Amino acid sequence: MKLIYAGTPPFAAIALDALVDAGFDIALVLTQPDRPAGRGLRMQPSAVKERASALGLPLEQPTTLKDPAILERLGSVQADVMVVAAYGLILPRAVLQIPPRGCLNIHASLLPRWRGAAPIQRALLAGDAETGITIMQMDEGLDTGAMLLQERLAIDENDTAQTLHDKLATLGGNAIVRALRESPLPVAQDAGHATYAAKILKAEASIDWTHDASSICRQVRAFNPAPGAATTLNGETCKVWMAKQDRAVAMPGTIVRADSDGIVVAAGNEAVKITELQKAGGKRLTAAAFVAGTRLAPGMCLGA
Repeated sequence: MKLIYAGTPPFAAIALDALVDAGFDIALVLTQPDRPAGRGLRMQPSAVKERASALGLPLEQPTTLKDPAILERLGSVQADVMVVAAYGLILPRAVLQIPPRGCLNIHASLLPRWRGAAPIQRALLAGDAETGITIMQMDEGLDTGAMLLQERLAIDENDTAQTLHDKLATLGGNAIVRALRESPLPVAQDAGHATYAAKILKAEASIDWTHDASSICRQVRAFNPAPGAATTLNGETCKVWMAKQDRAVAMPGTIVRADSDGIVVAAGNEAVKITELQKAGGKRLTAAAFVAGTRLAPGMCLGA
């Protein structure tokens, strides 16, 4: 079976490897143009470009899929199907109609729950017990196409956006291989149960200590590694990377205890024990290392 593959970040690169390992003929790879990144803002290739180049696969990096030249290029490879994973460009109708077997998307949620840009983070923020991968037929809607296959995954209480991403990326690679080999019948989504995973805004990462401890801990996990849940200490921004629920009664944001075991901060109910954090411009530190180098005392406040 001949494929066109479209994807950009590491999530998509893992699925590309799975398709290649399974023996599918990748006739063309599409990925986003190189972007400036890092402190030097040097142009950086996407993870998919790096993998496609290493594998010697034909590659295109269009800025739009409406250009007649790219439409002609897509048609010329005579692929049977197009597989899409976190590509970043909307596929217009003209592209959707090119492959005779259509376009399939690897989506990181159990559709129709969490349609949209940030399904992994939204599942963590909501406290979902499970998530998974959906292989769906693409249409002109936002993740509204019929479903071919779903693979479920329990969310561990210690999962962060990064660990969940990695698990789902592997699951997604396995799922798309299975869907292409088995050609399951499509099942329409129940739009009445749809939820929307809006793009993550940096402002959402600011910790409100009046919220309950469980929601703050979910926030920390959902925004690890990006953009990082944040608070302030003595007027300076601090990123909180790992935390778990604890017990304490005090005004929200008040440090109840700070020692090598963790920094316990009162929340709207119960408390949050911070076990890994980072000052602005500093390194990520365990609570033990942070306390050793920063004066903290019961009664001090975070977020004030």
